[in-house]
Amino acid sequence: MDYSKITDDLFIGTTPTVPDYEHLRELGVRLVINMRWEFRPPPDLYDPPLHFLWQRTFDSPLFPIPMQALQRGARAALETIREGGKVYVHCAAGRHRGVAMGSAVLIAQGYDAHEAMKLIMERRMVADPHIFYIRNRILRFAREWSEWNGGKSIRDTDLTDASRTDSV
Repeated sequence: MDYSKITDDLFIGTTPTVPDYEHLRELGVRLVINMRWEFRPPPDLYDPPLHFLWQRTFDSPLFPIPMQALQRGARAALETIREGGKVYVHCAAGRHRGVAMGSAVLIAQGYDAHEAMKLIMERRMVADPHIFYIRNRILRFAREWSEWNGGKSIRDTDLTDASRTDSV
């Protein structure tokens, strides 16, 4: 398993095998987002098990990553991070689909799309978010995420919720 730490809460890499699950737990990972069509993640028999979200996608300009898949993954990642866990996102090489999903997670956390892509490229040398069919998905996700959430990032929401609690 080849992976890169993008932030304290997010890792992007290649497909983990069952023996890699222990290392993922040591990193604090609680959610694994699998962006591969062809490989169902084997179950984790450890208690408590890692949680898996299988987003069946192709690495092809002919089959764009569905916005619903990026939204579902970003929401699951935010929930995991909010509960103190970390997220591992993967595709075959951690180069395209995993990078798109990782970018979606960062955007949901409040990063600008271009900042998210730049950070991932700085931390994961094989990452290629600028290939046209991945970049288009990331930029579209950023626009739609803002619309879905009334222009607020998760950081804005957290601050708003915290201010409500302080004033009560």
